[in-house]
Amino acid sequence: MQRVGPYTLVKKLGEGGMGYVHLAHDPAGRPVALKTMRPELAAREEFRRRFGKEAEAARRVARFCTAPVLDAGFDNGTAYIVTEYVEGPDLSAVVAQTPLAGSNLEALAVGVATALAAIHQAGVVHRDLKPSNVLLSPVGPRVIDFGIAQLADTGQAVMTVAQSMGTPAYMSPEQARGEQATPASDIFSWGSLVAYAGMGRPPFGTGGVHEVVYRVINHAPMLDGLDERIRPLVERALDKDPRRRPTAQQLMDQLLGRSEVPVAAATQAVSESWSPVVTVPRRVPAPGPARRSPWLPVVVGVLAAVLGAGATLAAVRPWEDRGAEPGTAATTSTIDALGTRFEVRIDSLVSQGATARLQWTVKNVGTENAPLYNKFGNGTLDNTVSRVSIVPPGVGNPLYPARKGDDCQCSNVPTAPFEGGNQLQFWAVYDGLPEDTEHVDVNLGPLGVVRNVAVSSA
Repeated sequence: MQRVGPYTLVKKLGEGGMGYVHLAHDPAGRPVALKTMRPELAAREEFRRRFGKEAEAARRVARFCTAPVLDAGFDNGTAYIVTEYVEGPDLSAVVAQTPLAGSNLEALAVGVATALAAIHQAGVVHRDLKPSNVLLSPVGPRVIDFGIAQLADTGQAVMTVAQSMGTPAYMSPEQARGEQATPASDIFSWGSLVAYAGMGRPPFGTGGVHEVVYRVINHAPMLDGLDERIRPLVERALDKDPRRRPTAQQLMDQLLGRSEVPVAAATQAVSESWSPVVTVPRRVPAPGPARRSPWLPVVVGVLAAVLGAGATLAAVRPWEDRGAEPGTAATTSTIDALGTRFEVRIDSLVSQGATARLQWTVKNVGTENAPLYNKFGNGTLDNTVSRVSIVPPGVGNPLYPARKGDDCQCSNVPTAPFEGGNQLQFWAVYDGLPEDTEHVDVNLGPLGVVRNVAVSSA
């Protein structure tokens, strides 16, 4: 098998403007991602002089929400960089199918800001933050390729925009003008990336390089359709004047509602609120009679890619409990999620007119601690169960807990650990339930869907 330095190449994962990415094994047999630089780059004296310095700076970046650089070197004239292997699709592959929303959009914003804080604290500027450089791992987003883009401009007198400044749709106005990239430039790229993730399109549109660059420098971003809770912060990040943009730390503080949030705490908040995408091969359904379902579970189509390569996949919730035959209450289920096993029991669903009160119990029957804080709310700052919905048959949209002013008529989720053997009981009140409803499906978010839950009258 082919080797680069002490690493054994397993398979090619992708190819970019600077080189090739392989899945490899280190001497201990652990998987790593190994990027080899293109020979024409490595042949330049200026590149070789700066390579070690830049790679060493990248190695100082803490591993919070990043894929850390583990090693770098030369092997028979081939320059290579080794990073931690991150299993998961990249952001561009996921958003190509459906934009992010709710808690996952907020977790992405916090996670990438956290990564930038760690990168900037090490004295490194990413310079090319873009969707393909953000991998969506099972525990949250991970930023890759930080500090590497600047190696591409060594020893060249004339370069294209894409070579010297990063990707046009996500670069800052100062980079577009050929000026030096700074941490504030990465913040502008953060704003463009988060807007893309939430809208499904870059905020300065698409088209030819010169056309996009002109809009980046001269036009206001197009943010119609972006979640209003995050839009003001994105607008600040996309300020044309880098002096008016927030820092990565300020982004974290604003998103999490606290001051001077440590990157470790922010990383933990991201992992606790992130809903992982479980991928299975796409299947073509067999022909048959159409069947109308009152509830379609969360389905997100993604292209599985690690550092830019992969296969077409579809993501579903395999733990969804489909319950018994229609007309039979499905009151309990056992679900593997969040790194442990839960027993979910629907205690009661009682209606009075068009109002219903749901009560349920969650017990950790596994062995791992799995805190439920922020798992059932609408975003990282919501510690309620406001995302738990009920779906009556024939109703197109799910019913979410009622609100009284700004307050959810539902349980708060404690911030305490949730160890094996622990259990919690929750409740929520819903308005708008058709009075003749006999059964509903209960969507518990990360704990799946319990179907055919019986409705009793008060």
